Amino acid sequence: MSRAVIAVAAFALWSAAMFGAGWAWRGDRAEGSEALSQVATGKQALQVEQQSRAVEHQQAEDLANIGVKHEEDRTAAQAVPAAVVADLRDGRLQLRDDLATCSTSLLSQAVAGTVERDQAAQLRAEIAGAFVQVGRDADDHVRACQEVIEVDRGG
Repeated sequence: MSRAVIAVAAFALWSAAMFGAGWAWRGDRAEGSEALSQVATGKQALQVEQQSRAVEHQQAEDLANIGVKHEEDRTAAQAVPAAVVADLRDGRLQLRDDLATCSTSLLSQAVAGTVERDQAAQLRAEIAGAFVQVGRDADDHVRACQEVIEVDRGG
């Protein structure tokens, strides 16, 4: 074999080896790029998940606070009827005429004795206390429901 053939064969072998090395390098680089892309996507997904969990935890805390406040309001509302009755008896509160006459309209003032009038006045005060408690309970319940809706909607 001549030197020229050996040189051409060596050049062809060298070229094939360089082509193979370039092809392998290109493939490794593509795999590395794909791996970096997957890592970036994974980090983004992790951040989104962490943000979602933070929002969920905040909403759960807000809802728990609303529940605690509502229960405190319900407990405090139990003292309302007694306070209203005491205020009515002390004269710090007065009933409107339409409420004052609703329980006494069945009794004739001319026929009713003093005991009946006193019982009617006491009954009016107790009814007024119950009315105030019902109204306050409804207001507290509506307020708690509105707060739950605001938290749920992210307001």
